[in-house]
Amino acid sequence: MIFITAVFPVKPEHADDWPQISRAFTEACNAEDGCLWFFWSRSVETPTDYVLVEAFRDQDAAVAHVQSEHFRTATSELPAYLTATPRIVNTTLEQDDWSELGEMAVR
Repeated sequence: MIFITAVFPVKPEHADDWPQISRAFTEACNAEDGCLWFFWSRSVETPTDYVLVEAFRDQDAAVAHVQSEHFRTATSELPAYLTATPRIVNTTLEQDDWSELGEMAVR
C-alpha cells in the first residue's frame, strides 16, 4: 500500500472550521476505489495543525487520486486556508491494513 501522512498548518481563524472546509475533498477521497482510508486528526500540541493519514491500495490508486478532479480542486482551493506548505511522509508498505500495536494490547 501507499501510506501518506501530512501535516497541514491551518490559519488560526480557520482551524475550528477545517473539518467542514475539507469535507468535500475528504468524502470524495474516501469514495475512490483504491482509497483504503483518508482521515484527519487535530494536533493536541498545536491546535492549528491537522494531520492527514491516507492510504491507497497501490501505485495505480495513488496516481488516480492525484489525477482526480477533486484533488485538483483541493490543491487550488485549500492552500488559501494554510499558513505554510504541508509537510508530508509518503512511503510504500508491504501490507494492506493496520497492524496491531502489540505492546498496548488490550487484555
